[in-house]
Amino acid sequence: MELQELVQRAKKGDEAAFYELMQLHKVRLYRIALSYLKNSEDAVEALQEVTYRAFRSIRKVKEPQYFTTWLTRILINYCNDELKKKKKIFVSNDLISLMGSEHQSSWLEVEEVIGKLDSKTRQVIELKYVHDFKIKEIAEILECPEGTVKTWLNKGLKELRGQLEDKGGLGYA
Repeated sequence: MELQELVQRAKKGDEAAFYELMQLHKVRLYRIALSYLKNSEDAVEALQEVTYRAFRSIRKVKEPQYFTTWLTRILINYCNDELKKKKKIFVSNDLISLMGSEHQSSWLEVEEVIGKLDSKTRQVIELKYVHDFKIKEIAEILECPEGTVKTWLNKGLKELRGQLEDKGGLGYA
């Protein structure tokens, strides 16, 4: 059955359709939650909470083709709230390697630099380089124009590289 048809059925109260939707998305959602929360128990808890929130508000989905981005946005908002509670910043290995293979920056250096980015820039970098979302998908998730996503992405990468160079973490000439 097609995704949009499942969404339409779920919006009408079909619990089996909603369950099938969650089954289709659970692996990707788990990976995203794990990359944000860095703990499998917290990631599972995030999935449970997001499933509850999505079930409770499925009728609010206006365009069925955007169900995946709607669901991802719920997850990211939940993860950000949890991180604020814990006041921790987590950095992925993929992002560290993206910043340059000439010199490996330490986790502490990268965490410190990431912590200085505004939250939207940090989210865009995570979604693009860790979760392989396309610019268009990120724009849908964050509900902003694609140009804005590109700006945040370029600004964030430039800022990360510059700060790591200043710290001696990267050896760009």
